[in-house]
Amino acid sequence: MNDEVSEKSVHLAFRVGRVSAVTLWRGLKSFLRHRREKRMLPKEGKQTVKQLIKQGQGASSMEVGGESMRTFKKIANKYGVDYAIVKDKTADPPKYTCFFKAKDIDAITAVVKEYSAKMVKREKKEKPRILEQLRKIKEKIAMQPRRVKEKYKENVR
Repeated sequence: MNDEVSEKSVHLAFRVGRVSAVTLWRGLKSFLRHRREKRMLPKEGKQTVKQLIKQGQGASSMEVGGESMRTFKKIANKYGVDYAIVKDKTADPPKYTCFFKAKDIDAITAVVKEYSAKMVKREKKEKPRILEQLRKIKEKIAMQPRRVKEKYKENVR
């Protein structure tokens, strides 16, 4: 009887002690989140305007084009700048305003410089549209004189 009880208790402890990878991962994430909140470590990179202002270092802003948001985010992350992006829904083509920490002025100037250089390069590089190219080729073909095929039969005996 004693062996049976000890065997059941060992089996129960084994089943309870088995932890899946997902559970372990969730536990570690919650632990790290708790530590970050406890120490009040500022978040880095993209964040909300509220989080950015909460850090108490002031903020400056800049307008960013909507079609090139991905490029802007890559450059800002490259320079390690903390930023928050807000979409202005009232404008017909939506406009985006980007807020930065005021103390990151040097990094912001580098980001703006590289971003504007890429945008200018992209505008210069603009390729002609395929449909326009096809129309031009059709016009050239239509201008060329057509060859008339001669049909004739040979009498062979």
